Amino acid sequence: MTNLFDIKGQVVVITGGTGILGRCIAKYLAENGAKVVIIGRKAEVGEAIVADIAKAGGVAEFQKGDVMSVEQMEAIRDSVVEKYGRVDTLLNAAGGNMPGATITPDQNFFDLKPDEFQKVLSLNLTGTVIPTQVFLKPMVAQGKGSVVNFSSMAAFRPMTRVCGYAAAKAGISNFTAYMATECAKKFGEGIRVNAIAPGFFITEQNRALLTNPDGTFTQRGQDVIRQTPFGRMGEPEELCGTIHYLISDAAKFVTGTVAVVDGGFNTFAM
Repeated sequence: MTNLFDIKGQVVVITGGTGILGRCIAKYLAENGAKVVIIGRKAEVGEAIVADIAKAGGVAEFQKGDVMSVEQMEAIRDSVVEKYGRVDTLLNAAGGNMPGATITPDQNFFDLKPDEFQKVLSLNLTGTVIPTQVFLKPMVAQGKGSVVNFSSMAAFRPMTRVCGYAAAKAGISNFTAYMATECAKKFGEGIRVNAIAPGFFITEQNRALLTNPDGTFTQRGQDVIRQTPFGRMGEPEELCGTIHYLISDAAKFVTGTVAVVDGGFNTFAM
């Protein structure tokens, strides 16, 4: 039988690919034969990631771009299609948070800053919609492709503090389900749209929230561990297998789902 997990030669575009999770996924996919295009705003970081992948024998390139710019995304798409002839997978890993879109324990709802709330919504949600709209076009033309969005534990349960981020990620899950039906009905079963919902992983964005300068966990970090049956944070590479599955033919009949990778966090009740 054909290896359903074979992704050799797949052209994979990753937005937010310079982050801790994105770079780990990019390297893994390249090691398994995919041709990876990393999109981000930090050229120096992106080029370093590409060099690291090349050392391991993988194929990757960095393209500087802002997911909020249709023009920049279209320019990158056109260069990718010109070089490789196709786009097989889009991983929408770009996102982030802002202080004004959060509510700390010593604040209340009236301290929320609507402008920063809107920016967080835009970056996470619209910053997924725009690349999807742009990179979906060659997938539709070739009759096959896969989009994987990045949702969050905050999409399942409204967590304290992260008001804007949670709202945006709930939107990502809804958008994923919507697009799965939209694509299947109008473009055929070859186009699949899914999402991954990571549990808690230490990244540059949440490091100060979850850990102290000495590496111990803050109270919030301890709360996460207490509510995670595995009793620990996730490691970036633990997302790679699920991503691999979702973009491969092993998931040929899978669309509209949000795959949870959380050490049991979302199942914990007491």
